[in-house]
Amino acid sequence: MGKHEIKNRRRFLKDAALIAGGLFVSGGTGPFGQILFATERKGTKGPWYGMGIDLEKCIGCGNCASACKAENGVSREPYYFRTWVEQYTILNDGTVKISSPNGGIDGFVQDFPESDIFKSFFVPKMCNHCENSPCVQVCPVGATFDSPEGVVLVDEHYCIGCRYCVQACPYGCRYIDPDRKVADKCTLCYHRIMNGMLPACVEVCPKGAKIFGDLNDPGSELVKFKREHSWQVLKPHMNTDSKVYYNGLRAEVR
Repeated sequence: MGKHEIKNRRRFLKDAALIAGGLFVSGGTGPFGQILFATERKGTKGPWYGMGIDLEKCIGCGNCASACKAENGVSREPYYFRTWVEQYTILNDGTVKISSPNGGIDGFVQDFPESDIFKSFFVPKMCNHCENSPCVQVCPVGATFDSPEGVVLVDEHYCIGCRYCVQACPYGCRYIDPDRKVADKCTLCYHRIMNGMLPACVEVCPKGAKIFGDLNDPGSELVKFKREHSWQVLKPHMNTDSKVYYNGLRAEVR
């Protein structure tokens, strides 16, 4: 066995170990990055939608959460959100504190003195519109499904409110609507994007921290965002093929 072959074999084994352990989380141009997080879905010719979130730009204003509720008729009770914002505070002793009062709509109040804080930042959360969605797999009546554009939707006329999808979602992005008694979640404002508009949360962000686009379009803002940043996804070890890509994601975020 030649030196070149040995080197390649060692590299393969190292990369394979990282993938098996769920440690390979960054997007990139290498072969394993393409396998885990493909930019486009093979076999699709139309739009394949996703979202980018730039944590280096998010200021925690909560405009996205508020606009989402107004646009989609989400209950105003502080327990139901299609999108919300979390504040992560890392103390000097390594302790991580997470808060999300009313989903960030009413703003944030820091509970710790500045001298005790190592770092603090905001993380918007939403449905990850996974290509391999656990919620789609567990729905017993087919009410949760993938649209041709890669958007995970819920047909409220079929949903029986069994909560299987709520339990299956690894991102905590689903809830049972208190009035309709059916599963609800982010739809990327499907009614808007199918008419050439942006999702409400993207439209109202004052810093451009949310980037919506077509993953099958090389010229889209989302593909440009992925090309220019070392993006990551939440919980890559779940192998859901999430289509929400974060820039500036830290290990403390869960």
